[in-house]
Amino acid sequence: MVVATMGIFAAVMTGKGTGAIATIQLYGDSAADILKRIFTPQGPKPAEFSTGKILLGTIAADNETIDQVTIGCEDNNTYAINCHGNPLIVERLMQLLQQQGVELLTAEQLLSKTSAENNTIAIEAKLTLPKAKTIQGTQIILNQIDSGLTASAKNWLQNQPEKIAVEAQKILGKSKIAKLIILGSRIVLAGPPNTGKSTLLNQLCGRQKAIVADTKGTTRDWVSANCQIGSLVLELIDTAGLDEKLASDIEKAAQQTAAELIDKADIVLLVLDNSEPVNQIGKSFTNILANKKVLAVLNKSDLPFVAQRSGNLSCLFETGNMPNAVSISAKLGTGIDYLCDEIQRLAGIENFDPNQPVCFTARQEQLLAQLSTAKSKDAAHTLITELLSGPLNV
Repeated sequence: MVVATMGIFAAVMTGKGTGAIATIQLYGDSAADILKRIFTPQGPKPAEFSTGKILLGTIAADNETIDQVTIGCEDNNTYAINCHGNPLIVERLMQLLQQQGVELLTAEQLLSKTSAENNTIAIEAKLTLPKAKTIQGTQIILNQIDSGLTASAKNWLQNQPEKIAVEAQKILGKSKIAKLIILGSRIVLAGPPNTGKSTLLNQLCGRQKAIVADTKGTTRDWVSANCQIGSLVLELIDTAGLDEKLASDIEKAAQQTAAELIDKADIVLLVLDNSEPVNQIGKSFTNILANKKVLAVLNKSDLPFVAQRSGNLSCLFETGNMPNAVSISAKLGTGIDYLCDEIQRLAGIENFDPNQPVCFTARQEQLLAQLSTAKSKDAAHTLITELLSGPLNV
């Protein structure tokens, strides 16, 4: 049961942008009275705003229909208005509510103000769910409410700091993988000019997205596209070819942009030409790749094999950052399935258990980091209490 508070509040609960459906949460002692003024139910019967009812009708202002909506009567004084996701419609509905005396809040502020749950993790789960990119991502988030992270935190109240620290550190590590499944992963295609990066991007996306040509340096700027591999939603970025010999200002700027994108990538596919010697890029670029998750992709397997594990890239193989190389032909589509398997392996999502405890917000991550170094039981207890029922960062 939601605890009644003074005032009437509304917030858009779904993510920004155009979607099929948007949800506006309306809360307050006289919320039903406001809905009676602006909502016309479908059919001859008057609207009954009782808990559990789902009403279909229209919302209008000045005798002009704004949208057809459904209204879910979730609890006393708590209603979910589901409208079409056009941002203009959502904005118009919010303006109408404001004209009716409703205070407009962010989703975070509304949940923090009205939620009866003394479980901050559950509130954060509701806020994060609209951001999840995959069904597996939503499953991971939902599993943290009653089990997962919540259950672990409650168990920690009976444990010693040393054990808590070990488990917190382990959760932080698993959370990096969970984040890729929940929010998606950024993969950058890097490598020398004319190694087939654009062709590979098109092959992975299943459509013509990047310009393909036999001329070196065709990609002067970066191109991005989205696709899904297994439980990973990927943003694939095709960058300008890495070549230290390129001298024009435009080419240098493209090289710098490529380096910056590589730095921000979760995984780098280093696309090399199978028919050329492996030392195809300069040492400065191999240094950029040194601390990244890198998968070497030996493209053009339909041509005679020349590339060897030698030259400027040997250091990457030696440090273990690039222990494997996948041979493909982006042009013919051979080896792509194996490449997708290797991407999932490198991301660490193989056999990932969605029921295990993970953190999925910056607040949780910060508290777990502090728990991993907490020295006393009292300090750990304070942090655990804040993790379970502390205020949201809104």
